[in-house]
Amino acid sequence: MTSAYTRLETTLAHREPDRIPFDLGGTIVSGINVRALRNLCSFKGWTDAVKVQDLVTQMAEIPERIAGLLKVDVKNIRPGPPSLPGLSRDCGLVGEHYRLVDEFGMGWQMPRNGGLYFDLHHSPLAGAESVAEIENYPWPDPLDPARFKDLAAEADRIVLNEQKGLVVERMHSGMWEHAMWMRGYEQFFMDMASDEKMVHAIMGKELEIKMKYWGRVLELLDRHTVVISEADDLGSQDGLLVSLDMYKRLIWPYHRKLFEFIKKKARTKVYIFYHNDGAIYDSLPLLVEAGVDIMNPWQVNCRGMDDTAKFKREWGKELTIWGGSCDTQRVLPFGTPQEVRDETKRRIEDLAPGGGFVFAPIHVIQGGVPPENIMAWWETLQEFGNYIEFAAGGAKKIE
Repeated sequence: MTSAYTRLETTLAHREPDRIPFDLGGTIVSGINVRALRNLCSFKGWTDAVKVQDLVTQMAEIPERIAGLLKVDVKNIRPGPPSLPGLSRDCGLVGEHYRLVDEFGMGWQMPRNGGLYFDLHHSPLAGAESVAEIENYPWPDPLDPARFKDLAAEADRIVLNEQKGLVVERMHSGMWEHAMWMRGYEQFFMDMASDEKMVHAIMGKELEIKMKYWGRVLELLDRHTVVISEADDLGSQDGLLVSLDMYKRLIWPYHRKLFEFIKKKARTKVYIFYHNDGAIYDSLPLLVEAGVDIMNPWQVNCRGMDDTAKFKREWGKELTIWGGSCDTQRVLPFGTPQEVRDETKRRIEDLAPGGGFVFAPIHVIQGGVPPENIMAWWETLQEFGNYIEFAAGGAKKIE
């Protein structure tokens, strides 16, 4: 029997394993909202306790028994909390919102009534006027030993004992996205247009933190093939957030430096998993050049992203799609179970041939998605996800 570790390794090498690897909750950006999972458990009669894995996104931690029932192939290891809280604090209920401050000093809030996740409400560097203010800000220590406690032992347990595919999570979000959160979207876009020294000051600090964190991780993990989880949302619903030329000039060099550093530092095989929302097709040549191996989540409902067969023809030998399994804006939350099955089957047929496809939700399955649709999505994978299925009529292969 093929192990989940080998199954993932095979598909990332763009070869066909026994079946398409399945991920739900194996990364911080490919899971299910805690409310949606609790609704699914009620629907299925599962009595497992469901906990929140990530407070801001309200993504659920998948209980071990349920992960086994659903045949999940992937698990992640995450850095531990720092030894000192620094700027972080739980503010509790403030007016009509639950609020918290993270270790970077950013404020997040979720409505008390009907809230599904936390949104950014405070950018600590919004008022900074000089490079010195950026440099003197109390940035967290990426080398705090508490972040790495038991990391290597946990990796060994997942790969050697559970024989699952291994994803290593980042310390914080992607560099550009995180810089925009620290500065505020509007101000950072203004900086890109009129104050590039501020852009480079913040991006340089983001790169420094990333390289220190990943450098230490890769010193500890030198035995297994691992997926390195990185991120940056380059797109909106209809296009890139800035022109391709501006991205290439101001932001892309930092991505390239980070990914080159990771691959040079690694003492084992690593794959760069790049979470990148939106209509980002035009950025693919630059991302491949920078060293990206895996694109996530591949939002099929965004402009230029629906034709997954075209993607497979043009980029299927260079890039793995981790996600892309069903339109999560319209079909999964609002379609009928049959519409979910039809949409999911189409994506499998487009993306599975030749490997290079990990079946996962497009980002986090949101709280209001009907459990019937979640099961229709999963059942379609079980029906059509085997590369060679031995049935009464002989072998059936994905074509």
